Order: sequence, then C-alpha cells, then structure tokens
Amino acid sequence: MAALPGGVFLMGSEDADARTEDGEGPVREVRVDAFRIDTATVTNARFAEFVAATGHRTEAEAAGWSYVFDGLLGKAARRRTRTLDVKPVPWWFAVEGACWRKPEGPGSNLRRRREHPVVHVSWNDALAYCRWAGKRLPTEAEWEYAARGGLAGKRLPWGDRLLVDGRHRCNIWQGRFPETNTLADGHFGAAPAASFPPNAFGLYNTAGNVWEWCADWYSAEALERRSGANPHGPDGGDRKVLKGGSYLCHDSYCNRYRVAARYANTPDSTTGNAGFRCVAELPGRAFSA
Repeated sequence: MAALPGGVFLMGSEDADARTEDGEGPVREVRVDAFRIDTATVTNARFAEFVAATGHRTEAEAAGWSYVFDGLLGKAARRRTRTLDVKPVPWWFAVEGACWRKPEGPGSNLRRRREHPVVHVSWNDALAYCRWAGKRLPTEAEWEYAARGGLAGKRLPWGDRLLVDGRHRCNIWQGRFPETNTLADGHFGAAPAASFPPNAFGLYNTAGNVWEWCADWYSAEALERRSGANPHGPDGGDRKVLKGGSYLCHDSYCNRYRVAARYANTPDSTTGNAGFRCVAELPGRAFSA
C-alpha cells in the first residue's frame, strides 16, 4: 500500500468532453484525510487467498453467469460456451459459468493471469474481501485524489495527453470500437495489475484496465455528492460508483478513462472489466466521513 498525506485537491471536471450526464462537474475543492491505498487492484492470486480462507462464493458464482465482452470469447469459446439471452448492449454476452475463476466461462482459467486484476466481482464481493483484509473500499473522493497523483486539474494521472513520448501509459481500446483493436498498448482484455508506469503516488492503472468499485452510492447531482472535508455520496441509492475506466474505453464510445470520469452499477452486478482496490487508515487515525 502507498501512504498518502491527504490534503485539498480539485475534484471533478469541466472539460469540453466531460460527461455532464454523469455529474462530473463542477470542479470543486475537496479535502481528504491521510490514508493508505493499494498500489494496484486486487489480483486473482490475492483473491484466491481470501476465498481459500473464508469459503466466499461470489455473486457471479451464485447466479451461475456473468457478463463477458464478445471479443474475448472468440469463435471457439462461443462453441463451447452457453450464453444467456441477457444483453444490455451487443458486445456484452451473459455467459453461463463465467466467474472470477473462469473469466470467459467454461474452458477458461487463471493460468498466466494470477497477477491480473480479479474481475467478475460485485461491490458486495469487494466489500467482503475488504473486511477479511482489514481494509475498506475508497470513497470516490479518496480514489480520485489518489489517482491524480498530486497533479491539479489534469485529465489523466500523468497529464493531459494520452501518449507520453509516443508511448502508451494505460490499457484502453485502440482502434475502432468494438470492431478492431490494434493492440497499440500491448493488450487485448485486462493487463497485469501492475502494468505501465505508476503515477506520482506509486499507483498502477488508475486509468483503464478495469473499473474500480468505490464505497459511495452514485448520484449525478453534484450537490448530493457534496464537497468539503472527506465527502461521500448520498446516504442511499440503487447503484455504486466505479472509477478509472477499463480496457474497453475509447474516445469514440466511452472516454471514461479520464480521472474525473465516473460510472455506476448495482452492488450485485458483475462483469469481466470491473475489479477493485482497497484503502486503510494510517496508524492512529480513524476514518471520518
């Protein structure tokens, strides 16, 4: 984990391509107390330790299916995989048997993916892991503060431009979504949790790779999300906040890999592009929100 000093930062975005319907703005001053945060998302290897110790059964395993990106299935996988007729968008398949152990359903496994982010975990699954680990999920404000790495008002954890000296710094869709991925960033699907250079706080992949669950209930109304010291979302709701974007984000479809961007899903939802990282208090400090 990285120990962050806390302080005041500018949260939100008023960029021309900010998604006003998501409630990204207005930009506001927010203070967060010092805290510790995982430098990378929880990996399959670490989640396996949790499951072995507790016997936890994820919500995808209990339901018997989860959402998988069409492009990750391929023709051979489709032949041996039963898909359910539950598709919110054409490129998502509800795959019977897909879960954290079998990310693309029957026939898939975690071989060579132990250090990849665990996916097909719901908000509830993430919370259970945090409790086992003696940690918690970050508030949206904590997550954004950490992801920015001390930079003020920048679009990305390293600045405003996607490429740095012609090199990619995150795992997002490259090409024309969803038909063609050129793999210019080196990955199709999730990358290892500690891929690409970290931000100035030492955090990996706070842009792209997999969405990350936060503690807050979601609201698109900025006033409901509050400002000031250690803010959090509404006291209740039907969806939880996710931050950071994923390997499917692309400017032509979803440019939510920007630091201020936000998304939401129900606490029991599971997909192949969402995971989480944990936070914890510094010794002698108690969380206040």
